[in-house]
Amino acid sequence: MTKEYTSLGLMSGTSGDGVDASIIQSDGDTKYEVFKDKYFEYDNNIYQNIHDLKENINGAKDLKKFSKELYDLEKKITFFHAKIIKELSTLKEIDLVGFHGQTIYHNSQEKISNQLGNGKLLSQLTEKNIVYNFRQNDIKNGGEGAPLTPIFHQLIVKKLKLDLPVCILNIGGISNLTIIGKTKGQKIFLSRDIGPGNCLIDSWVRKNSSRKFDEDGLLATKGKRNDIIFEQAQELFANRPKQNTLSFDVNDFDVSFVRGLSLEDGTTTLTDFTAKIIGTALLSFLSNVKNTTKVLVCGGGRKNKILINRVRENTLKSLIIQPIDDYGVNGDFVESQAFAFLAIRSLLKLPISFPETTGCTNPSTGGEIIKY
Repeated sequence: MTKEYTSLGLMSGTSGDGVDASIIQSDGDTKYEVFKDKYFEYDNNIYQNIHDLKENINGAKDLKKFSKELYDLEKKITFFHAKIIKELSTLKEIDLVGFHGQTIYHNSQEKISNQLGNGKLLSQLTEKNIVYNFRQNDIKNGGEGAPLTPIFHQLIVKKLKLDLPVCILNIGGISNLTIIGKTKGQKIFLSRDIGPGNCLIDSWVRKNSSRKFDEDGLLATKGKRNDIIFEQAQELFANRPKQNTLSFDVNDFDVSFVRGLSLEDGTTTLTDFTAKIIGTALLSFLSNVKNTTKVLVCGGGRKNKILINRVRENTLKSLIIQPIDDYGVNGDFVESQAFAFLAIRSLLKLPISFPETTGCTNPSTGGEIIKY
């Protein structure tokens, strides 16, 4: 009988507002069960520090320039994660922890992916086996370090026994998709980042109001799209450098092109722009896979009703776009569950990234393991 492990996955996404935590039991290969999902919100100090630094760091030189601030923030983030582990360890004995950390800068062209989080310190604080630094080995093997969740998306589809092909669309700060096809059994046909998800909308709302995001798309319902800016933004995105990149960072996008608009008009314009990119990408990539009619959406963006409706308007009517929650999977915790799963695979020295997901030369293991 294959050994199963109890793993805690901790994921702090590009929104930088808190940590998604998931305890799963899995063999790291063919099966998993979810024991617990819980969200832990960062305090305002950590939240503000993250966003201040993300805005100031635009290259490798800035990582050096702000090294002290990064060190201090990393310590705060590590202690915050330690509290989570200690709380959840009272519920179930945990074999290992998949610690993603907080991405502060990701640039696939520079081969840099910087996540704040000290795995060694976290292991000492919690007396647990920690797996972290998931992206570096993929980058060393010619990959872009992202996306890493497709192997878990594949397992979800298998567990749900869905007819293939199926597309999983994650709308976090960045949007990405995974297409599971029929070729040679159940196979990841394609996976890649496709552009902004919530990042532009969130950034605009943060800078122009006391809110952190556009809850349920309510601001977008009150505004009017600026068609000139909308068209110009599409043209700029279509002609951007790094056309063939498989991964993005939120710093690849900024909201300067809607400067001068009202809060509501800017939100509407950015929502329509984001939806156009996602919808166009779905049409483009799904055209290569015959009979794909089902798109399951996870991530915070699935709750923005206006964004999802606009995405639907930019795709074929035959495409069924629905929240993954409709199938009993909590769409808020797919990524934290994924990193719990990837931690087990790392322990077992199984690959977590593949040529068709990150562009690495060969299937690559990943994750630095700190054994307590």
